[in-house]
Amino acid sequence: MTDARPNVALFLTCLVDLFRPAVGFAAVKLLEEAGCTVTVPRAQTCCGQPAYNSGDRADAAAIVRRTLPVLEPFDYIVAPSGSCAAMLRLHWPALVADEPAYAERAAAVAAKTWELTQFLVDVRAMESVDAAYEGVAVYHDSCSGLRELGVREQPRRLLQGVAGLTVKDLGAPEECCGFGGLFAVKYPDISGRMVSDKADDIETTGADTLLAGDLGCLMNMAGRLKRRGSAVRARHVAEILAGATGSVPPIGEGES
Repeated sequence: MTDARPNVALFLTCLVDLFRPAVGFAAVKLLEEAGCTVTVPRAQTCCGQPAYNSGDRADAAAIVRRTLPVLEPFDYIVAPSGSCAAMLRLHWPALVADEPAYAERAAAVAAKTWELTQFLVDVRAMESVDAAYEGVAVYHDSCSGLRELGVREQPRRLLQGVAGLTVKDLGAPEECCGFGGLFAVKYPDISGRMVSDKADDIETTGADTLLAGDLGCLMNMAGRLKRRGSAVRARHVAEILAGATGSVPPIGEGES
């Protein structure tokens, strides 16, 4: 451990807040086990990615200005999502780079923003977890986490310590699932083909569980797997690492 109980702001993300709060509770548990004091700032909102990806830089920059004071007091900002963490870390500074009142502040917040498993392994030096899960899983690398933040080995390293769990590789683990936020809306036919190819890859492995670190990717893949009658269960990696699967159904289970 590098710090004596740092104060961490959990950047919950819109999807976790609205669709899968259990991921947030799992993230809090993991961060506390890593020796952190965790706060979920009530005034946090969206990271601005939907506006940013649609070309609405003005509204995205307004979100940066509004949210900076919420996050500045903390030692670290951690998100259970590679895409949201990448938005804060890489794109927030660029959005206000020409505004003297915000440029340095955005850069400072960006420098202390991390994806969850990246923070646990690279910053807090977590080497093991106290969790168990009986199953064979495959791990999907989300585009933003992998390509923008370099998150690949960190979740796999932690998953090695989960009792009863075997983790296998997908045939094409780095291929996009087709979600891509607004990409799935703008190009539904291409997106649909991509997630079908991903579902084929998942089922070919014989795994019973699909894991990933981004809820958007997981909801997209879980939806396609469910519609084709697959028995593969989808879970956020934080739920497995925190041992928080007993009372929470897999993503998409029991939903219409």
